[in-house]
Amino acid sequence: MSRLKNRFGVQAVLQALAAPALALLAAFLLSSLVIMVTGKDPFHAFFVMVDFGSKSDSQVWIINKAIPYYLSAAAVAIGFRMNLFNIGVDGQYRVAAFFAAVVGGAVTLPGVLQIPLIILVAMAVGALWAGIAGVLKTTRGVSEVITTIMLNSIAGSLIGYFLAEDKLAVKDGNLFHTPTIPDSGHFFLIPTDPDPVYGTVVVAAVVGLAYWFVLGRTRFGFDLRAVGRSESAASASGVSVRRMVVTSMLLSGAVAGLVGIPTLLNKSFSYGTDFPTGVGFTGIAIALLGRNHPVGMALAALLWGFLERTGIQLEFEGYAQEIVGVMQGIIVLCVVIAYEIVRRIVLRRQQREVGAELSARAGAGAEDGTEQKAGATA
Repeated sequence: MSRLKNRFGVQAVLQALAAPALALLAAFLLSSLVIMVTGKDPFHAFFVMVDFGSKSDSQVWIINKAIPYYLSAAAVAIGFRMNLFNIGVDGQYRVAAFFAAVVGGAVTLPGVLQIPLIILVAMAVGALWAGIAGVLKTTRGVSEVITTIMLNSIAGSLIGYFLAEDKLAVKDGNLFHTPTIPDSGHFFLIPTDPDPVYGTVVVAAVVGLAYWFVLGRTRFGFDLRAVGRSESAASASGVSVRRMVVTSMLLSGAVAGLVGIPTLLNKSFSYGTDFPTGVGFTGIAIALLGRNHPVGMALAALLWGFLERTGIQLEFEGYAQEIVGVMQGIIVLCVVIAYEIVRRIVLRRQQREVGAELSARAGAGAEDGTEQKAGATA
C-alpha cells in the first residue's frame, strides 16, 4: 500500500501541473482563433498585452484592481466549499460599503480606532445581509441562489433610497455621495513608481491566510467541507448542518463586506453614485478560475486585472473591445473543463492500480494458502 500512496502522491502533483498547463494551452489556442476570426493578428495582440502589461504603471494598476477581486473571490469560495452558491456578494459589499462610509464620515477618531471601526461596520453589515439568506435556507428551505439574487436588488434599492441629499448623502455637482471620511480614516499607501499600491493589499493577504488556516487547518473548516461533500454523512457524525449553513453564509458575507474597503479607504473616501459595481459577479469567475484555493485565486485576480488593463491598449490598437471579455470567458471555461478532464483521467488510473494491487495480493494469498495446505497434507 505504501507504493500506492507514493504513486498517488506523484499523480496528485502531476494533476496539479497538468490541468493548468492544459487550460492555458487551450485558452491560448481558442483565443487566437477568436482574434483571427475578427481579421486581426493574434500574435501581435499577445505581444501588445505582454508589453503594455509589463510596464510599471500597469503593474500597480493591476495589483490595485486585483485587491477587491480577490476579496470577492474569497467570499464566494467560502460558500463554494460549503456547496453553497452565494451569488449575492455584489449586494453584500455595496450595502456594507455604504453604511461603513456613512459611519466613517459621521465620526472623527484617531486612525487606530477610525479604520478598524469602518472595517468592522462593513464586515458586520455584510454578514447580516448574507445571514438573511442562510436563515431562510435553514428555516424555510429557500434556495440561497434565489434569496441572494433578490437581496442584490433590495440592496440597490436601499442604497438608492438613502443616497439622497435630504437623507444620508450630500450633493457634489451631479453626484450624490456620503460625507467624506476624514484623513484619520484613510488607509496607508505603499510608495511605488509612478503610482502607489493600495495598503489594503495587506487586508487581502490577511484574509487569504485566514481562509487557508480556518478552512484547511481547523476542525471548523473540516466540518464545513464535510457538510459540503455530504450533508447526511456530516449530520451522522454529529455536525449541525443548519448551524454550518448559517455560519458559512455569515463568514462569506463578512468577507464580502471587505470588498468595497480598498476603494472606500484608499481611493474615493466616500460612497457615491459612481461607486464600482459588479465586482461580486467577477469574484464568482475568479473563484472558479482559482479553484477556491487562496493562491490560485490571487493569481486569477491578477490575471483578471492584467486582461482588463491590457484590453484598454488593445482597443487603441484597433482590436474589438469585446475581445477581452471573450478571452476571460474562454479562460474560465478552459480551466473548469481541463481540471475535470485531468481529474477523471487520474481517477481511472488510480482505480486500475488499486484493482491490480488487490488482485496481486489476492493471488499471492491464494498461492500461500495452497502451499500451506500441501505442506499439511504431506
